[in-house]
Amino acid sequence: QVQLVESGGGLVQAGGSLRLSCAASGSIFSINAMGWYHQAPGKQRALVATITKGGSTNYADSVKGRFTISRDTAKNTVYLQMNNLKPEDTAVYYCNGKAIAGFDYWGQGTQVTVSS
Repeated sequence: QVQLVESGGGLVQAGGSLRLSCAASGSIFSINAMGWYHQAPGKQRALVATITKGGSTNYADSVKGRFTISRDTAKNTVYLQMNNLKPEDTAVYYCNGKAIAGFDYWGQGTQVTVSS
């Protein structure tokens, strides 16, 4: 069992920044990769960024150059630094863990709202 807890969401103006955190606990050894997804009202949940145990990263085209995913392995924590936020970034952001067995763990989500 793995538990993921997100924090750091909030309300910001366009052009502002936020840093999201995802703290993992439990059977961390069972996770191959961590990532962030977001889901806006009326939209499907979509990938934002991922990071593997080895540190390789991947980003959605819409956030390249603005968002950075990183991790502190000692703290079992993954971060998403979000810069130059745009109103279209408004969504619930979910932390994701990909299990070796092939299934997903999800956090409870944290709301990010960007005002224009």
